[in-house]
Amino acid sequence: MERPLRRNHQTITATCLRRVCFVPRNDGSSLSKIVLLAILLSTFTHLTKAQTRGRVEVVKDPRVDTLIAKRSTLNKMGGGAVGHFGTSSYGYRVQFFSGASRKAAFEAQNKVQQGHPGIRTYITYRDPNYKVKAGNFRSRMEAVKLMEELKGTFPIMFIISEKIDLPKLDTNTTEQ
Repeated sequence: MERPLRRNHQTITATCLRRVCFVPRNDGSSLSKIVLLAILLSTFTHLTKAQTRGRVEVVKDPRVDTLIAKRSTLNKMGGGAVGHFGTSSYGYRVQFFSGASRKAAFEAQNKVQQGHPGIRTYITYRDPNYKVKAGNFRSRMEAVKLMEELKGTFPIMFIISEKIDLPKLDTNTTEQ
């Protein structure tokens, strides 16, 4: 049951249950709690922004420096023990075979390698086809030249633009 009460010239509605009345407090305590919370939050944000610049210390295995030095040495030499280490760029290759037969893909690769032993060939498999490509050409004209040479052997060929292995550069020669 609600009944109106008068306090300090204000009419307040109180909720009464079994002779106990609950009167909402309006003495400013909730307002003081909000103000205190706002002060705490602003102090906290100020402290987090007031951090000083620090120093970053990198802890790493000393072998990482050795690997980085080895890689730069191999890149300067134009290759590595395996061959094409980290030196690649975009260029062109001639795709001269695409089919589902693995045996036919290796036969096509052997035909090109016998006719052009200086040109590297690549076999890739993407379900369900094997694709055989040849060359690491920097210009499209070089790829067209190989296509003309292979025209009688392979009827369907494409020039593919993709990442190629750069040829090894001879850095030991001196100009005369």
